[in-house]
Amino acid sequence: MRRSRSFVGMLLALALAVTLSACTRPEPKEETGRELNIGATAEPTGLDMITVPGAGTPFVLLYNVYETLVKLDSEGTIKPLLASDWTLSDDRLTYTFSLQNQAKFASGAPVDADAVVKSFDRARADSATDSIKAKWAAVADVEAVDVHTVKVTMSRPSNEWLYDMTGPAGIVSDPSAVADLNTAPAGSGPYTFVKWDQGSLLRLAANPSYWGTPARFDPVNFRYYADPNAMNTAMLSGQLDIISNLTVPQSIGQFADSSKYTTYEGTTEGEVVLGFNHETKALSDVRVRQAINHAIDRKGLINSVWGGKGTLIGSMVPPTDPWYEDLSQAYPYDPAKAKELLTEAGVASGLTLRLRVPNLPYGPTAGRYVAAQLKEVGINVALEELDWPRWLDQVYGKHDYDMTIVAHVEPHDLSAFAAPNNYWNFHNEEFNALLVSADEGTEAVQTEDLKKAAKLLSDQAAADWLFLLPNIIIATPEISGIQENQVSLSFDLTLLAARS
Repeated sequence: MRRSRSFVGMLLALALAVTLSACTRPEPKEETGRELNIGATAEPTGLDMITVPGAGTPFVLLYNVYETLVKLDSEGTIKPLLASDWTLSDDRLTYTFSLQNQAKFASGAPVDADAVVKSFDRARADSATDSIKAKWAAVADVEAVDVHTVKVTMSRPSNEWLYDMTGPAGIVSDPSAVADLNTAPAGSGPYTFVKWDQGSLLRLAANPSYWGTPARFDPVNFRYYADPNAMNTAMLSGQLDIISNLTVPQSIGQFADSSKYTTYEGTTEGEVVLGFNHETKALSDVRVRQAINHAIDRKGLINSVWGGKGTLIGSMVPPTDPWYEDLSQAYPYDPAKAKELLTEAGVASGLTLRLRVPNLPYGPTAGRYVAAQLKEVGINVALEELDWPRWLDQVYGKHDYDMTIVAHVEPHDLSAFAAPNNYWNFHNEEFNALLVSADEGTEAVQTEDLKKAAKLLSDQAAADWLFLLPNIIIATPEISGIQENQVSLSFDLTLLAARS
């Protein structure tokens, strides 16, 4: 047996914990039990992250209300949480987890092996989202060895599985809960769910019987703003303690007063993707997809839409992953080349494509920019803005679109293009085989094969990767522990503290 606290090809450390500006006065004491107000834009569409897609739910609930056997720390390293320890067999086919003896749910029920098995079985069931089920594809069986020991048997070795268990696929829910988890989350975390006023506020309260380090804030209010400028105004007027991600980077100068605000600028895993429906006749031709890539000035888009903040990328891999390769110049801005490719494909004129975008901050502005650019090369764009639940239903669920723009914020999400029912309708056996080989192989094989997979997507112009979202957080100076880089899907409240 070998002791395992990471997986082969583990994500490199992403960022050091950010501290407040150094000062000569004595360190102030930590304040506990104060209210915390956080501004956000991507609201959940439901509260059960096993059955409801979207990043809004884990942003609020992961690590705060729900816990996992293992979690990502602020440096992106896998650490124990509900599991005190674990082992991986030499053939990489058996994980054995020892559970924290004192862990319990907010209801008082123990977090035992039976609860873990039931939670994992639910994540593997047909009712789970395709994304969640895909993360369990390499698992053959989950069983309780004894009250505090869980064994997971793999059908094949997997480098990604343990990493995936740090996210929504690995949450452990209270099997004794009688209410619908989509309206009443039931976990073991330092916070409990209080209420959700849709369109306005989601409130968490400190779990008074939490088994670990107590919550430092009570209550915590995630306040949602359809208009990011309204969120800025709320911060400037003292209604917020934190803007969780500044979605109008042009306004960053409003928070320049360091006596009132601390600005954190880091990176995310959020690729803003111009997605293509590969079942649309014109877009099934690689030359048309390549033409669209050449037709869009992505640097100009960043400057126009996102205040010059963000990173050019050319694949579904951010620079923080070990298998990153700079493909950002695979399709340089070249309208003449775009027109040439469209002529070769026989669609030099008269092509109209529906571009359906979510009404998230980047969607409509990026959509208008893309539409204007494509018009210059002879492609007419019918732009439609959808609210987020409708986008999830119409575009993500029913694949009713030609093109769309959305940020994919899940870490290690290259595999999204291999999902059986992916909303791009992209299917490539060579790509799928590379992912399997990478998952089963050594660290060197994983890195090499994932580079090849990303290059294949680029060569096929499977999408147009517009840019990588920056992570820009604004906070009042008394809030400490904020992560400069967004390393997981969680806005992890356990890292934060307040200074009196």
